[in-house]
Amino acid sequence: MKKHVYGCACCSPEFGKLFQGNRRVAELKAQDSPSNHSSSDSLHPCVSTDRRRFIQGAAASVGMLGLMSNQVFAFGTAPREPNDKNLTGGDVTIFSGGNILTVDSDFSEVEALAIRGNQIIAAGLLSEVTAIAGEGAAKVDLAGKTMLPGFIDPHTHVVAGSVVDSVMEYVGMARFGSTKEVLGHLSQMARQKPPGDWIVVRNFDPSVQAGPDTLTFAELDAVSKDHPIFVFNASGHLAYANSKAFEVAGIPSDVENPPGAEFVRDAEGNLTGEMKNNVAFLQVISKYPGLAEADPVESLLGLLSKWSQFGLTTVSELALGGLSQSASDASVMFEAAQSGRMAARVRAYPFYTLGAETWDEAKVQQGDGNALARIAGYKLVADGSNQGFTGLQREPYLDSDSRGLAYMFADELKEVAVERAGKGWQLAIHGNGDAAIDNVLDACEAVRDAGIDMSKVRARIEHCSILHDDQIARMKELKVSASFLIGHVHYWGVAMRDEVFGEPKARLLDRCRSVEQAGVGYTLHSDFMVTDPVPLHMIEMAVTRTTWKEPDYVLAPQETISVESAIRALTSEAAWQLFSEHEIGSLEAGKMADVVLWNGNPFSVYARAERVWIDGALV
Repeated sequence: MKKHVYGCACCSPEFGKLFQGNRRVAELKAQDSPSNHSSSDSLHPCVSTDRRRFIQGAAASVGMLGLMSNQVFAFGTAPREPNDKNLTGGDVTIFSGGNILTVDSDFSEVEALAIRGNQIIAAGLLSEVTAIAGEGAAKVDLAGKTMLPGFIDPHTHVVAGSVVDSVMEYVGMARFGSTKEVLGHLSQMARQKPPGDWIVVRNFDPSVQAGPDTLTFAELDAVSKDHPIFVFNASGHLAYANSKAFEVAGIPSDVENPPGAEFVRDAEGNLTGEMKNNVAFLQVISKYPGLAEADPVESLLGLLSKWSQFGLTTVSELALGGLSQSASDASVMFEAAQSGRMAARVRAYPFYTLGAETWDEAKVQQGDGNALARIAGYKLVADGSNQGFTGLQREPYLDSDSRGLAYMFADELKEVAVERAGKGWQLAIHGNGDAAIDNVLDACEAVRDAGIDMSKVRARIEHCSILHDDQIARMKELKVSASFLIGHVHYWGVAMRDEVFGEPKARLLDRCRSVEQAGVGYTLHSDFMVTDPVPLHMIEMAVTRTTWKEPDYVLAPQETISVESAIRALTSEAAWQLFSEHEIGSLEAGKMADVVLWNGNPFSVYARAERVWIDGALV
C-alpha cells in the first residue's frame, strides 16, 4: 500500500473550497458579508434582520408556554401541528402485540406504548397504558414486530456532506470490494449517460479496495473518452480524472503544480490523471455543472429522507460553517427545519476554523433553534487522521519517524476550550492519536481548573481512537465522554495493524468495553462521509469487531460489547451527548415520538426500518 499522508478532510477549512463555485453557497457568503450587517445588529444565520426582530418579540410572549410544553420556540418555528400523517390524527394511539424496547435506564421491554400528537404519553403494561390513554384510543397490533426509539448518529457532516452526496455517487468499500468492480460500475454509468455528461463518484479508497494504488488516464479513458470522469478519493485529499475531464477543464499538458498541490506525472513527465490536494483537483471538479447548481437545503432534505431507511431520526453536523466558510451555514439547517419536510432532527456544532469571533458576531449561541434543528455545542480539532498518518502520536508511526500533526497546539487548544466553555458552550474535540488525546484532556483539565463545571460542559472526544488506560482514568475524573468512529475497526483495522501502528498499538483502537467498565460514557458514530450512517452495521462492528479485509480477524476481541450497549450508544447515550436526553433517545412518557418499527429482528444487519415516525409524523 502506498502511504499517502493526509489530514481529516471535513476538519479542514480547505474542504469548503469544493463548494466555492456553488451559486447558493455564494449567496450564503454574501449574506454573511460585513457590509450586510452592522456591529450593532449582527447577522443571524437563520433569518433576516427585520424578521429576527419580529421573532424576538414573539418569542418573549410564548417563551413560558414553550417551557411548559417541553417545546423550544425559536426563529419563528412553531411546534408541529397534527396532520394526516400523524400516528394519532389528533387522538391517542396505543401500540401493543410486539417487542417494544424502550432503551430507558433499565433497557425495559414493555407491553404497550401510547402516543398523542408528537409526544409519548405512556409506556408499560397494556392495562396501565390503556388507563392513561383512555378506552377510546386507537389500537395498533404490532404483529410481533419490534419497536425501538429512533437511532441517533452524534457525529456526521450533513450540511456540506449532503451537497457532495447529491452530486457524487458513492463507490466506496461498503459497496465495491475492488477497483475492478468500481471501474465496471463506471462503465455501466457511461452506457446510461449521453456523451458529454459528467460521471462523478466519491469515496474510492485503493488503500482498502483491492487493486492498484491509484487510477490513471489508462483506466479511466478505457471507461469512456466521451464523458468527463472525476473520482474523489475517500481521504478528501486525492482525486482522479480521465483525459476528457482534463480537456473540459482546460488543463494543458504542461500545467504547473500549484503551491502545496500536484498534478501527478509518470516517469516520462506525462500527466497521469491523479491529483493531490484540492488546489489541483478543484481546477477540474469546478467545471462540473452539478456541483455549481446543487441546492444545499434540498440536498439536506433529500439525504435525511434517504437515511430514514436505516432508522435514523437524529443526526448531526460537526463542522458547521464548512460549506460556505461562514456562519450562514446555520441558515441551511434552519431553512430545512422550517420546510415541514425534514425527516430527521439535526444537532450542529459551529467549527473553530472560522474563529470564535465570527460565531459571536453572528449571535449564534448554544441552544439556538428548536427540537428539529438546534445548535448543540462547539467543535475543536486536536489532530488529523491516523490512517492518513496525521493523527498526533506519543510514538512514531510504524516504520517512520513521523508522529503526525497537531491541528491546534496544546496552549491554543487550552485557551479556546476555556474561553468557549466559559461562555456556556459544550465542547466536542476531535482527537485521534494518543498524544492528541493527551492534549484534549489537558485542555479539559484547564477548563475544570478555571472553575467551570465539567458536568455542564459535557466535553466529548470525537473519534477517541488510540486510548490508553491512564487516559481512560483521566476521562472518568474529568467527566469526559467518548464518541467512537467504529468503522475504523471494521474498514481500516487491518491497515492499522499492518501499515499504521503494528498490532500492539492497533489493539488500543476504539476501546468501547474498557471505557464502559470504567464508567465512562460513549457513543458510536459514522463520521459521514468517512463511512455511511447505518446504525445496525455500526452495532455489528462494535459487537463483533471483525474486519472488512480479513473477515475472520477480530481486532482486540476484549473490546467487544453487548448488543444492548451498542444500541444505547446510538440512542440514549447519543441523546445525552447532544444535550437532547430530555426529548429523544428512549421511549418514555414526555419524550418526542421518534419511533421506528422494524421489519425483522433489529439485531440483524439485514433488518430494515419498515416505518419511521419523527415527532409523531410518519416519514
